[in-house]
Amino acid sequence: MTFPTIKLPARPLALKRGVISTPLAYYFSTPILLAIAVFMVVTEAPGILRDYTISQNPLVLENGDIKGSCTTRKAIFTTCEVDLSYEHDGQRYDKDVEVMFVDMHSGDYETGLVISADRPDLATITLGLDMLWNRIITLSVFALLLGGGALAMIYLLFRILRVRGQLQHPAPLTPIPVEITGMDKKNNRLAITYADKVSERKTKRVAYTRFEAGQEPIIIGDAGSNAVALAVWHGDTFLPVLLDDKLERIEMTQQERAEALAPLYAAATQAGRQAAPSLAPANTGPSLLRRLGLFLLVILLIIVGIFGYWLWYVTSAPSQFNSPGMDINNMLPEALNQWGCDQLQKRFADGPAPFGCTAADYQSWK
Repeated sequence: MTFPTIKLPARPLALKRGVISTPLAYYFSTPILLAIAVFMVVTEAPGILRDYTISQNPLVLENGDIKGSCTTRKAIFTTCEVDLSYEHDGQRYDKDVEVMFVDMHSGDYETGLVISADRPDLATITLGLDMLWNRIITLSVFALLLGGGALAMIYLLFRILRVRGQLQHPAPLTPIPVEITGMDKKNNRLAITYADKVSERKTKRVAYTRFEAGQEPIIIGDAGSNAVALAVWHGDTFLPVLLDDKLERIEMTQQERAEALAPLYAAATQAGRQAAPSLAPANTGPSLLRRLGLFLLVILLIIVGIFGYWLWYVTSAPSQFNSPGMDINNMLPEALNQWGCDQLQKRFADGPAPFGCTAADYQSWK
């Protein structure tokens, strides 16, 4: 498909500052994704490493005591939390074990107590060994998706910053058509996500920009449901730059701008359209900034939901042995964990302490 274009001066040209933007949500979502990935590795990797060590020389004990339960969430993710008590070679051991895996199983699980014959202080449940590779794969997938996504965003952020520095140095400009994939208008400023999908270049890039008040892109056609605008490649930089309707983003004279825009005005007049070559397209969908904002909103709602559930658990739950509540309370910072345990102890002081609130004997309140 052929689109109208412009002819720029043959000499190297520089572009103004800020023509390539970074969505603010980039700076928030990246550390959140990285933090979740690190949290999963820190909480799950030690248990997997322990069970892998046990699997090298396992010893099943018939006289051990297992207390706990397994909880399935979203019909896929199963978490088993158990307290293990056993004796070996005259030494008594008490261990807390948590195992998380992906399984479509419904109903009860049967499991036993197993220790490492080489290191009897390492203990787990046989179900943990049966699901060992399941757990390794699950953790690896989540770590790669979340951590890899965060690292990819960091990589792209550095490339964007590098491009912004390169654009201020003169280089040959090559006009190309780009497809507008998202647009948002706020405070009379357009924020646009665009992609190099319709040019003949083999490298396809997606970029984001914010126009100054009153500026608009140069619309030169459409590609199905999305408008097509005019952009330029600056030398061999990583991203194309979307042009404004007056070419003010390019550092050149007013005479050169008028000469470059003249063919577009002439083409628009011949086609019976408005003389101005730019026409703001209808909203083509949520912008990248809005999508990232929605993602952060979902994360915030999840955090608020978890915190609310924890408050209900420590202040109003009918039992101190509520699996999600115990997990959340145990993961919280010391001050919040202690406050939660104090609230539970006020209501269940006559019973044993739940996971996360136990003393060294794993029974009494800490």
